[in-house]
Amino acid sequence: MKTAISYKNVEVPSTVEPAVERHIEKIGVLLRSYDPDLVQLHGSFEKHTKRSSYAFDVSVSLPTGTLHATGEAADAVTSARKGFSELEAQIKKHQSRLRKDYEWKRKRPTRAGLAES
Repeated sequence: MKTAISYKNVEVPSTVEPAVERHIEKIGVLLRSYDPDLVQLHGSFEKHTKRSSYAFDVSVSLPTGTLHATGEAADAVTSARKGFSELEAQIKKHQSRLRKDYEWKRKRPTRAGLAES
């Protein structure tokens, strides 16, 4: 997976990088079925000076579509965690749609069907 993370107005990106790497590894596990050269992850941290909060935008380009998530919090690590957790949920939902899990959902037996057997 190709990754690119940019920082805007963030003073200490070295404290954020280990957390971001851990989340990228988790997403890499979810995206094992794709060719690593075709998957691109772009993220950007930005500190809002007037609100004193951090915003993290992340997007993943897959062969089957592009997913985008955002996270905003008082510190950079929490904003990254929120953004990546939202992205993980989107990836899981996207893959379940590709597998057509909605067609394979088992129907509950009705009371009339149980009485006949």
